[in-house]
Amino acid sequence: MSTEPVDQKALFDSVDDVATRLADVGYIASTAVATTVFLADRLGKPLLVEGPAGVGKTELARAVAEATGSGLVRLQCYEGIDEARALYEWNHAKQLLRITAAASSPTRPEAWDETRDDVFSEEFLLPRPLLTAIRRTDPTVLLVDETDKADVEVEGLLLEVLGDFQVTVPELGTVVAAQRPFTLLTSNATRELSEALKRRCLYLHLDFPDAELERRIVLTRVPQLPEALAEELVRIVGVLRGIQLRKAPSVSETIDWGRTLLALGLDTVDDATVRATLGVVLKHQSDTERAVAELRLN
Repeated sequence: MSTEPVDQKALFDSVDDVATRLADVGYIASTAVATTVFLADRLGKPLLVEGPAGVGKTELARAVAEATGSGLVRLQCYEGIDEARALYEWNHAKQLLRITAAASSPTRPEAWDETRDDVFSEEFLLPRPLLTAIRRTDPTVLLVDETDKADVEVEGLLLEVLGDFQVTVPELGTVVAAQRPFTLLTSNATRELSEALKRRCLYLHLDFPDAELERRIVLTRVPQLPEALAEELVRIVGVLRGIQLRKAPSVSETIDWGRTLLALGLDTVDDATVRATLGVVLKHQSDTERAVAELRLN
């Protein structure tokens, strides 16, 4: 089952190439983002992207996959996720059926010896995202999403896998990545990740974009939206982010707000429009009440 590693083929030619190809698939990247993505690709190192929810961390992985024609393999982390869900597990139901079938063949006593080895063969292996990404021979983007939600034990697993990009399945042997996946880990910084994991990664902090970049993003994703309307939406969202809210509006919610105005056939943003559509960008009643007061909406 062991596979010899091959030379890593770069996905991008330059920083400008990153920015251009990401823009072609609708992701407007700053110079810092394009540079870090290029370095992660060229150096073959995982990229850890931290920042508040909704700033485009997960979307960056999707955009890299689309821009490079790579397959996207996603490991969604959550509290309680374990090695079996992240790496691999055995198909116990299928193994039991095979064992039962062998046990029902009394005329062939050697059947059990055959079955004992057979039930731990490739046929019964269920690869999960980490093993799937390592085994792929085509260009692959591995997204480890919301890493900070996983337990510390899973961080240890990631250290092992991302350190050498290989996995050992005791019953089958060691699998070495034939082609290292472009690996992107995201974190909302709800807890501090270990220094050991951070050392293995390049680091990128994504924050809410400045007004000009967000305007460009909105117009790229909602091209039918008039520029003046996009500029006004971005300005209001910037004001909302300056208010003490439970959840600040994300870039994706700014985009949704632009689509909402188009769907309603509106070409201006007055107090009544803002008040009627605040639910697109604010998801808590207390935030809505505070915004109405701060914006002095009628």
